[in-house]
Amino acid sequence: MLGRRPIPVYLFTGFLDGGKTSFIRQTMDEGQFKDGRTTLMIVCEEGEESIDIIRLDSNKFVVRKIEDEDDVSEELLRAMDKEVRPDRVIIEANGMWDVDELFDALPAHWEVAEVITPIDSGTFEMYLSNMKMMMTNQYKYSDLVVFNRCDEGYDRAMFKRMVRAINRRAQVLYETSEGKVEDNVPEELPYDMDADIIEIGDEDYGIFYIDIFENLAEYIDKTVRFKAKAAHPKDIKNDRVFVVARPAMTCCAEDIAFVGFPCEYADQAAVKEGSWVEITANVRSIMNRQTNEPSPIMIAKEVKETTAPEDEVAYFM
Repeated sequence: MLGRRPIPVYLFTGFLDGGKTSFIRQTMDEGQFKDGRTTLMIVCEEGEESIDIIRLDSNKFVVRKIEDEDDVSEELLRAMDKEVRPDRVIIEANGMWDVDELFDALPAHWEVAEVITPIDSGTFEMYLSNMKMMMTNQYKYSDLVVFNRCDEGYDRAMFKRMVRAINRRAQVLYETSEGKVEDNVPEELPYDMDADIIEIGDEDYGIFYIDIFENLAEYIDKTVRFKAKAAHPKDIKNDRVFVVARPAMTCCAEDIAFVGFPCEYADQAAVKEGSWVEITANVRSIMNRQTNEPSPIMIAKEVKETTAPEDEVAYFM
């Protein structure tokens, strides 16, 4: 017996009034869904803006609502699927709900095609300060993050770092109040990229970590110096390679993760496990087997044991 045909799901995450409904309406007006096929739109919250009936009817949208997080279940979504028989599904998520619960509830033949997260630039930093885990939960699976109303004066580079610290594959765009969309935002780095040795300050490690992955080509064959903690993971088979990393706050105090780089060093066995080291290294590129993308590797010229930074935790702000 053949399985059910796959149904693409477009998931819109983000907080109330972040621009989810406006983004969906704009997509409808630009004609992406004007192909005569039926779209099931599941609304989990209602903001100040709504999509008018004429737009819904002309685009063959069938709207169903989920008003309580406890009602989210695979059984409910299967019932909607059986009733509407959609060709695709749009879910406008509730920013206060757990995104993972929505993913877990999707029927097996509903396949996530794209996760889009509009964010209000004016409230982003407030949410990061007061509800960081809930904020980062909105874009941890996103393919596209759009910062709305992002005019001059907002720290776009920081916005991008905060997204990429959680979700490295997300595309980040900025839309001004006039509707102009921009994506190329050069960052003024706190260290000198033209120096013979690029000195990475203890407080700048988070910025360095994000930027080297974003712009690896700019670092190839350059020499960098920074502090990190040494580790010798058992799964590394190369006896010349160890890992240098620092704990980083990617989400909240309960969500500290080590972020760093493989390091090739002839005398790596002499480097103590868990010790803080100052590493001077040449940057090269290797293929990451997990992401199938180029990643940085440090070819160490010198590794010296040193004291820990005043604040051992790296930040991306």
